[in-house]
Amino acid sequence: MEKQKARLRLSGRFIVECYREGKLLWREDVRNLIMDQGINHGLNVIFHGSVQIDPWYCCLVETDTAEAAGQTYAVPVYTECETYDELTRPEYVEAISAAEKISNTANKAVFTINAPKTVYGASLVGGGAAANTKGDVAGGGTLFCYKRFAASRAVVAADVINLTYEVEGESA
Repeated sequence: MEKQKARLRLSGRFIVECYREGKLLWREDVRNLIMDQGINHGLNVIFHGSVQIDPWYCCLVETDTAEAAGQTYAVPVYTECETYDELTRPEYVEAISAAEKISNTANKAVFTINAPKTVYGASLVGGGAAANTKGDVAGGGTLFCYKRFAASRAVVAADVINLTYEVEGESA
């Protein structure tokens, strides 16, 4: 008799668009790594009764740092980009899931760049004492996911970056 396996696969992707004077300058569409910390949080919420994180926040990354499953909120290894006008990290405002996907397509995270910078990636963080604070790593939060872009991206003051994050579930 053949042994049956059941798995739930989660995958995520960032869609990042940069506009200059209203015109699309570049677009990244990259699958990300969901960190061990993010997976453990999800499992603990579903099965162990842990408190759900709400809200989550979107981040841009300004160092050329490879993603690794063991990265955490307290030790992300990358440096978060804080060179944007918004006073806090943009909130991830997702719509209800449908067709085994959830995303913030209807309410993208917006970053209005305020000085020249090179961005290398994006992440999703939440929880802890100061999750909406730019650059916070001391607040005891959770790093759900991170991805380095395929190429570095130069931005200048007044560029607007729209970030969409989508999580897809699949049973196998």
